[in-house]
Amino acid sequence: MSDFEGTNITPLPVEPAPGRRRRPRVKWFRLLLLLVPLGLLAVVSTVFGMMMAVASDLPDLENRPEYREKGGARNSVMVDIRGRELGLLASNQNRIILTDSSDISPYMKSAIIAVEDERFYENSGVDLRGIGRAFVNDVIKGGARQGGSTITQQFVKNAMDAQDERTVFQKLRESALAYHLTRKWSKDKILREYLNSIYFGNGAYGVEAAARTYFGSDPNHQGCGTEKRPCAKELEPHEAALLAGVVASPSGYDPTVNPRDAETRRNIVLDKMLEQGRISATQHREAVAAPLYGGEVAPPRVESKAPYFTSWVRQQLVDKFGARRAFEGGLRIRTTLDLDLQREAQRAVDAFLPNPTGPTAALVAIDNRSGEVRAMVGGRDYDTAPFNLATQGQRQPGSSFKPFILAEALRQGIGPGSLWPSRKREFTVPGTDGQEKFVVNNFDDNYSGVSTLARGLTFSDNAVYAAAGIKVGTRKVARLARRMGIRTPVSDNYAMTLGGLKQGVTPLDLAHAYETFAEKGLRVYGTLGTSNQGPVAIREVENADTKRCVTLAGTDRCVKKNRRKTRRVLSEEVAETATSIMSTVVTQGSGKRAAFGQFAAGKTGTTENFGDAWFVGFTDRMTVAVWVGYPDAFKPMETEFAGEPVAGGTFPAQIWREFMISANRVIDERVAAERKAKGLPPKTQTTTVPPVATPGTAAPTTGSAGAADADTAEPEGDTGGGNGGGEAQPQTGAGQQQAQPADPAPAPAATPPPVATPPPAATPAAPADGGAGGAVPPTP
Repeated sequence: MSDFEGTNITPLPVEPAPGRRRRPRVKWFRLLLLLVPLGLLAVVSTVFGMMMAVASDLPDLENRPEYREKGGARNSVMVDIRGRELGLLASNQNRIILTDSSDISPYMKSAIIAVEDERFYENSGVDLRGIGRAFVNDVIKGGARQGGSTITQQFVKNAMDAQDERTVFQKLRESALAYHLTRKWSKDKILREYLNSIYFGNGAYGVEAAARTYFGSDPNHQGCGTEKRPCAKELEPHEAALLAGVVASPSGYDPTVNPRDAETRRNIVLDKMLEQGRISATQHREAVAAPLYGGEVAPPRVESKAPYFTSWVRQQLVDKFGARRAFEGGLRIRTTLDLDLQREAQRAVDAFLPNPTGPTAALVAIDNRSGEVRAMVGGRDYDTAPFNLATQGQRQPGSSFKPFILAEALRQGIGPGSLWPSRKREFTVPGTDGQEKFVVNNFDDNYSGVSTLARGLTFSDNAVYAAAGIKVGTRKVARLARRMGIRTPVSDNYAMTLGGLKQGVTPLDLAHAYETFAEKGLRVYGTLGTSNQGPVAIREVENADTKRCVTLAGTDRCVKKNRRKTRRVLSEEVAETATSIMSTVVTQGSGKRAAFGQFAAGKTGTTENFGDAWFVGFTDRMTVAVWVGYPDAFKPMETEFAGEPVAGGTFPAQIWREFMISANRVIDERVAAERKAKGLPPKTQTTTVPPVATPGTAAPTTGSAGAADADTAEPEGDTGGGNGGGEAQPQTGAGQQQAQPADPAPAPAATPPPVATPPPAATPAAPADGGAGGAVPPTP
């Protein structure tokens, strides 16, 4: 019993022991009930406050010059790798304003709504789901990406010159402005002004300028383009769908440059229009069957010291940074072109092909280490022939495709000294029940009886490489060619073993793919390179005033300098063995005219009836592709080389040699001057080439097909009587194309001098199926 029990004395409270103080219980549930509403209220208040605040900032968009011709707009400038000016990206582009919505075809309105904003007439100008995605990317994933913007939001962004900096806060502000705009303007007015302001490629701002650019010379629209008869008012479904599709990527879907991609995109828009009930099934069927565009499309005039190159770079800048920023953002773009090497490339072409009515040439030079394009000749005269043969001319490669077969054979463990029959061959085409034959002949029926794989490449033996390509698998060869740098589709029919592709290749891609050999099996590309890990043309881009980085369109990524990246495609052993074999083409084989006293490796290529002639080769420093032919159509070159046919070992090899001698001289003089300025002795360059395997040599180890990309910093400077060819004649059946003749055996050392080329005689057209001689003709 307690001592205080039964008394009036109240016991004192007992103090808890030290360290055992009782803590008050926190009512977490009640606190949560209090904080959540307060948080929601704060968010709503912030958003509401922001919307009210930006309402006062909503510009008077009736004042068109405020967003169409901003006083602060500045031309961007392109310079070469050493800082010398190449040309300007002018802001005075082709721009025509329509003031009446009835001047725009209803099909054009339907097409742009179908592909850009299906609920345009129903929404309030804001895409809440798009804002949510931006918030998740910006706050949670660390980087917002454009997605789901309405037409109204896109128009506001263009009008306010938002420059694609798309963090969640910028997107919120843009959404608030779009919301207020829908309360001030009608939907029809917003759509008209949007179509007046967007870029359609080829210098055309606004739908009327685009309609005139792409369809103004079409006989169906003859006479349109006046105030009383706008071209935009006459657009049919297939024309409207093409323009609507171009908006997403003005250069990627440019019908004059990428007609296949443009047609695919157009048909996607037409499908959406059909699904949404905007056109009938009959209209859809007729539109899909219609041609892309009629007449000629003249690209905007380019004032540049290297117009083919700068027009190519301009397309990339628009895709990467948007048209407004590219043309009016005051950017300074340091390209990869070297004006000294560009001058030497043009001189080499002009020295051997002076006749304006004869064949012309395309040349691409790529620095091996960086993957950067140093020189580009895309044609004879950009002003009269702006089609870029270096980047757009898809021509049949002929025997210049054989190194890909060699590389795949080496990867599979087939040795350079392996023996192959060198005689007329006949192969049964799979899937034809034995009815279709692929017959392979050598040039002038010249065979050696038996040849090694290495010797077959040296002297371009069709019999050997047709058999080798079929043995290792044409699909595997096609896949390897793509992984090495060919970005156009590569067919896997038997004729491809001799370069008879269903779709041709460009000099740019062929140079890029051969560069993989030069870099010991590494495919080199860059963070500012062309699409699909292509060559690099932009080394650095910055705001000319602030020297700060520039935001990529549709992202919040700010970029300034290109970074070199690589992907392993071939093992070093396979690449070096292939290089060694390819060097014998220059020292002993069909490419002897390319020899210039230093290490060089490469391959000649000649197509049926001498319609295309190639030499693609590389040194320790540089990979260069040279194509020679008639640009506008397939025409045999049977007498243009001093009365003899033009094969890969003639003009192309000579142009390649001339350029390499001059380019090496330019680079060596620079290196010597730099070393002298530093007090260093002259540098002696040495080259180690692995020996060519002979019969009985062990096969190389199969190389790794690929490896993880390695990000590395970009360096700041240049880095340092045999078998004849033949023709293969497939017998019957679709799917097999007439194969290419390999190059004739090399001529004696004395090379006939180039002569003025006579006008070409009338010649038969290319095969209808785009076969061996069939080059893909340039689009006007």
